[in-house]
Amino acid sequence: MSLKGKVAIVTGGGQGIGRCIALRLASKKAKIAIFDIKQELARAVAEEIATNGGEAISFQVDVSSMEEVRQAVNQTIDKFRHIDILVNNAGINKDRLFLRMEDEDWSRVLQINLTGTFNCMKVVLRPMVKNRYGRIVNVSSVVGIRGNVGQANYAASKAGIIGLTKSVAREVSRYGVTVNAVAPGFIDTPMTRKLGEEKRQEFISQIPMGREGTPEEVADLVSYLVRDEAAYITGEIVRIDGGLAM
Repeated sequence: MSLKGKVAIVTGGGQGIGRCIALRLASKKAKIAIFDIKQELARAVAEEIATNGGEAISFQVDVSSMEEVRQAVNQTIDKFRHIDILVNNAGINKDRLFLRMEDEDWSRVLQINLTGTFNCMKVVLRPMVKNRYGRIVNVSSVVGIRGNVGQANYAASKAGIIGLTKSVAREVSRYGVTVNAVAPGFIDTPMTRKLGEEKRQEFISQIPMGREGTPEEVADLVSYLVRDEAAYITGEIVRIDGGLAM
């Protein structure tokens, strides 16, 4: 189904899952605004979309800064006139066993992953409610459901996204705005590649399907949740994890 005429913001859209989501939505004819803390990555994805015949703009944004988010959203509206879709994908990890975790390890992960999601939702929801239309998809994680050793900060941020998603969905559904989350499991991304092959194989051995997922598979799920066909789905947390958390 085409997303022609729709405008989508994808945070963390410069690489990994975010890049795939941006490309997938663009392939469905949506206009894309890419937010990423790394300007060169965001610009490269926007250029790739343009090369393939789509329309995209990019912004260097630290989503933990409400002011940076507000400025980028306002510029997106100035360019495209409205916002229909928000995909909150920006996220980081600073893994460490809890008793060794520094205050900064905790606070920075929560600021980017959870507060960043709050900031983006807060800014885009007002125009969405005014237009009585919107699709928000937040990227959580199965770690936010089941926890994981060495990831107390990451798990807390992703669990917080689940509660945030369900609460805001209850508040805005009457205005034609849906709010859902996807919870990926072990996905082949630059973040997971840092683990090393031995650790990767250890994770894969726990997955009933016996393999890691792909960013493209996550992008396909997100592209469905933002379509008009998904208009009656809200407040859902959809796992895409090969059965890891079942």
